[in-house]
Amino acid sequence: MSDGILFVEERKLLIRAFIEEHGKATVMELCARFGVSSATIRNDLRDLESAGVLLRTHGGAMVRSKTGLEPDMGQRAAQMPESKRRIAEAALGLIEDGDIIILDTGSTLFELARLLPRRRDVTVVTNDLSIALQLEECDTVRVLVLGGIVRRGFHCTLFHDLASRTVLAGLAVDKAFMGVNSFSLDKGASTPDISHAETKKLMMSIAAHVVLLFEGRKMGRNSFAQFAPIGEIDTIVTDALPESDVRALEERDIRVVVAGAAPDSPG
Repeated sequence: MSDGILFVEERKLLIRAFIEEHGKATVMELCARFGVSSATIRNDLRDLESAGVLLRTHGGAMVRSKTGLEPDMGQRAAQMPESKRRIAEAALGLIEDGDIIILDTGSTLFELARLLPRRRDVTVVTNDLSIALQLEECDTVRVLVLGGIVRRGFHCTLFHDLASRTVLAGLAVDKAFMGVNSFSLDKGASTPDISHAETKKLMMSIAAHVVLLFEGRKMGRNSFAQFAPIGEIDTIVTDALPESDVRALEERDIRVVVAGAAPDSPG
């Protein structure tokens, strides 16, 4: 990186962003990228680890994974934006003209919402306020916003009473596109917040077909509250997964769509 000398705190922010985007980095990679000594990078990594934002490893650092940590919408939108766009493009291939779909909250789902004007006569049920605003001016999409308590920092609503649950229970949709904080073969999909997990469960319960959207870096992690066990998932759309994980999922009758491939319609 040759844009002049970076201030220490600015460099730390860039180091953090680089590691969050790539999942991990070596000291040598960071030295080459930022044009500073290995001692300087190690000091930066030590400070970032003390701040709780990453985990140092032998020769580098990696993303810190905590079952109770959930980045807000601003933080999530800044993480791996290109991967989110590619996943959204792949997921769009699963949506047909005339579909009634659920769009869960999240930055990857927002990217999918931005692509929906390419489809005709689509009805979207969502608890994401940003998605609703994004689609407000699209005359080919109808939007139903789910009521509830607004979750500050996450631009979404969570069900809090019998009335809001009853409204959703009376609906039926073709496909539910759900975001994921963590995913593992033993626990399925999970999220740090219990109320959010319950809302996600209810949204999935009215769908004929459940699709999870997540970056491959979220594979092998568990968050506090499970919302989708393996047996309730039909399709996963991701940017990359090891072949062994793809086989394990397919053995459980879960279809895996890797971004960049041309998906056919779900059965």
